[in-house]
Amino acid sequence: MIKKYLFFALMLAIAIPTQAQFGKLLGKAKETKDKLTSKTGNLSQEEVGKGLKEALDKGVGEAVNFLSAQDGYFKSPYKILVPEDAKKITNKLKRVPGWANVEKDLEEKMNRAAELAAQKAKPIFIRAIKQMSFQDAMDILMGEDNAATSYLQKNTNQKLFKEFLPVIKSSLDEVNATKYWHSAVTTYNKIPFTSKANPNLDEYVTQSALKGMFQLVAKKELDIRKNSASRSSDLLKKVFARQD
Repeated sequence: MIKKYLFFALMLAIAIPTQAQFGKLLGKAKETKDKLTSKTGNLSQEEVGKGLKEALDKGVGEAVNFLSAQDGYFKSPYKILVPEDAKKITNKLKRVPGWANVEKDLEEKMNRAAELAAQKAKPIFIRAIKQMSFQDAMDILMGEDNAATSYLQKNTNQKLFKEFLPVIKSSLDEVNATKYWHSAVTTYNKIPFTSKANPNLDEYVTQSALKGMFQLVAKKELDIRKNSASRSSDLLKKVFARQD
């Protein structure tokens, strides 16, 4: 009997500190969970995904609307300038009667073409946004200030270029830039002692238009990240509070 009591006493002595340690572990787990909850604001995967997609929709929509409007490119920081290899043509032509404003006229036509093409960008962006995974969303949310723009650039740039190029060509034709440039080059090539030249505007305008678009999307992204007033919905406020 005495041995039995000693056995139960020993087991009780072991159990008491074990139970206390278990309690401490539970307490630490709860503390960790509370800290995590406080930091994330009880964000679910679905909320993070929807919030990032909403932010991208907003940024892309505003950028496309701005650039596709009259003077969206032409009278903005995203203005497309005459390419360097074309300047030797425009600089020479300025001295030829009837071509004094060749550089200004060409720049306006190139930018008008880019403004027309910008309208085609949004569906391509939207497709890339819809394909975003939860991990993509979390990486973007906790990433650099241009993480969302970098994601779009990586996933859309080739598609945008491929779809933009024919639109730019068509737009250049629509605003008579192609005809105007052909006439300018023809006149230039008739000037004595000049080497023949015919720089391709299509690819240059396409690349420049996309560069300006991504720069503006990056600006919109930074605004949502840094300016809480730009978070126009409760979901945006909740999601981006996580990265603040």
